[in-house]
Amino acid sequence: MRWSTFRDEGGTERVGVWRDDRLHPVPESTTLLALIADDRLDVAARAAADEQPVDDVELLAPIPRPPSIRDFMAFEEHVVTASAAIGLEVDPLWYSQPVFYFTNPASLRGPHTDVAVPPGSQALDYELEIAAVIGREGGDLTPTEAVDHIAGYVLFCDWSARDLQGTEMKLNLGPAKGKDFASSCGPWMLTPEELPAAAAMAASVNGRPCSAGRLDSLYWTFGQMIAYASRGTRVVPGDLIGSGTVGTGCLLELSRVHGAEAYPWLRVGDRVHLEADGLGAVDAGVVAGREPVPLR
Repeated sequence: MRWSTFRDEGGTERVGVWRDDRLHPVPESTTLLALIADDRLDVAARAAADEQPVDDVELLAPIPRPPSIRDFMAFEEHVVTASAAIGLEVDPLWYSQPVFYFTNPASLRGPHTDVAVPPGSQALDYELEIAAVIGREGGDLTPTEAVDHIAGYVLFCDWSARDLQGTEMKLNLGPAKGKDFASSCGPWMLTPEELPAAAAMAASVNGRPCSAGRLDSLYWTFGQMIAYASRGTRVVPGDLIGSGTVGTGCLLELSRVHGAEAYPWLRVGDRVHLEADGLGAVDAGVVAGREPVPLR
């Protein structure tokens, strides 16, 4: 099943399920997070089957306000190439444990919402990812147990300001302002049994194909990532667990291999299109941002 959160004509957030490429609203006033937490997706889907489909609605992030977003770095090709792009070698530790950072749930955007260049940045990048949506609370999970805690998957874009990221991480914290200004996801959450294990992933800028990869090239599985995320703590319904960028899935990698002139940073007016089998597409424009507010 494919589940979306949308804003209706009156401005109210609603939940709907897709059937034959038509979005059928759930009749009750609820959220996708509530349906997941209460294990009521099947019940809600049956109720929505008798509802008239809606058209021309604004699609939001499927979970507009997730409790947390953990973004991993689980594709080996990305780790190797991106590390080389900034003059580093991959630390052997990466092969013995996964790694993630927390990003900003308040900056999550829908699949068609424009993204503003963050204040002070001249090096905006996209990152092509898939994220798991947690469906049940759990702590200290095994990888096998963790898989059973997944409610679905979404297409995810971790927008990155590479210059801000590089500067602030010299201080041994971050990536903070290099990342927290925007993430995009949607257009729907796909239930686990429908996601192809080898889902193809692709990205283009202004219609020009740029990135191409596959989900089955993950070095760390979602079960392993979620198990690690839950170690010593808990994951809760609605948490997003990002895969990290698929190989070739960002301009940082592409410019390392093919040169910065061939793959320049994103500019105002660019349009970025990301897609993955079963998960639909994120299609967002880049717009001008604000000047940074002085601190002193």
